[in-house]
Amino acid sequence: MSLVFPVRVCRPEARPAAEDQLAWKIAELAASPRPVDPAAAEMAACRLIDNAAVALAALNRAPVAAARAQAMCFPRAGGARVIGLGEAARVDCLWAAMANATAVRELDFHDSYFALDSSHPADCIMPLLAVAQQARLTGADLVRGILTSYEVQTALVRAFPLQHHRIDHVAHLGPAVAAGLGAMLGLAVPVIYEAVNLAAHLSLSTRQVRKGRISSWKAAAPGHIGKTAIEAIDRAMRGETAPSPIYEGDYGILAVLLKGAGGEVTLPDAGQPCRAILDTLPKAHSAGYHGQAIIDLAINMRPKVPDPAQVESITLHTKRMTHMVMGSGAGDPDKWDPAASRETLDHSAPFQFARALVDGAWHHDRSYDPARISAPDFVALWRKVETVEDPDWNRRFDAADPLDKAHGARAVIRFSDGRSVEEELAVANSHPRGAAPWGPADYRGKFLDLTADCLSSAAAAAFLAEAGDLAALDAARLHRFGVAADLRPALQGPPGLFERGAE
Repeated sequence: MSLVFPVRVCRPEARPAAEDQLAWKIAELAASPRPVDPAAAEMAACRLIDNAAVALAALNRAPVAAARAQAMCFPRAGGARVIGLGEAARVDCLWAAMANATAVRELDFHDSYFALDSSHPADCIMPLLAVAQQARLTGADLVRGILTSYEVQTALVRAFPLQHHRIDHVAHLGPAVAAGLGAMLGLAVPVIYEAVNLAAHLSLSTRQVRKGRISSWKAAAPGHIGKTAIEAIDRAMRGETAPSPIYEGDYGILAVLLKGAGGEVTLPDAGQPCRAILDTLPKAHSAGYHGQAIIDLAINMRPKVPDPAQVESITLHTKRMTHMVMGSGAGDPDKWDPAASRETLDHSAPFQFARALVDGAWHHDRSYDPARISAPDFVALWRKVETVEDPDWNRRFDAADPLDKAHGARAVIRFSDGRSVEEELAVANSHPRGAAPWGPADYRGKFLDLTADCLSSAAAAAFLAEAGDLAALDAARLHRFGVAADLRPALQGPPGLFERGAE
């Protein structure tokens, strides 16, 4: 059974009572006791492993090093761990959340979810872990927080299409993290309600973060939102209030950002487990999710293209979201520019198809190697790739069940001699309904592959054993949870403001 809650803009004279507002319903979900679904708990552990894998692989990238350096300016005895550093390197949970979530997001290599909007629900995990470590919570508490956060974020994504109004989807992350924090801390409904309102209020940013020449802020944005949600919880615990009703108010999110459009938010009913994590999608490739099936499709088609130099044109027939976000519909010449940032290229379907077609594979580093990207023969092929919005792919993507959505494309490759080949792929191989659906062994394999250069086999095995036992970790084990990586030579960026006065 589910609770379907209609959300509409209300005039000031018809302001709903707190108990009749969406933020309250979210708070009730977070505060109410409910059973834990074993499959969902196992997936929470898998996504924690996934987060750690992609974070460790990104430790020596500039945005991650910068966030880590910021965090180290805020040491705290008994605080949270910074991923990749030793157990003694404890910092305030706010800054651990920021640093660790930035590391997770940097390679665009963790999970996704799609409905009316899109999201990366696992962005919640590092802020929740940071608070759990500092507050001496247990693994079971953390699992509850993760599952609650996934439930809230996916519910908001199903209800409110922020991206259609050029608002970034991290606006769904803030209230979801606040709810997850409230759940694992065992807070009362009124406290969580205030935190959800404030987190939603402060989590709004424009979609420009994923447009044009995409900046390093794309990696930092989720950590910033997680940090904001932690502050919202702290403030609410101190008895402070927040703007409300944040969704229904005549100056609130629906009225201002959605131009008055309402929505229906579906949440588990009382006593029902939070299982939404099972509807979210893993990534086998370090690229925006719209590229996952496109990369697999290009790899599948490699044997049909023995000489890429003979290609005349490549057309990817796909859904509107791929076309507008990662393809020709975006109107961004940067998506075909060999000098573009990695953040831009991981959101370029033409680049991804061309690279995977030439290589017959995908790698989180080699595929983005600047020397290979700028090779004239590759650039020539890349600029022959275009996307076209296809009504049939739109229809297939609009399936009501998130797992029935077709994310991929039909590729038509035309050669200079007049021949053509075509093939389609509806979902990525790793998708729950794909050719090779991912299970726990795949997450462990991804971790071992991505950490082979920075962890010993013993350290990797120990981490996987602890993470796999997440729900059973007591407070002491969760407080110690983490792994120290070999960062030699550690990337050092220029100092910032926070180092001033510390000499």
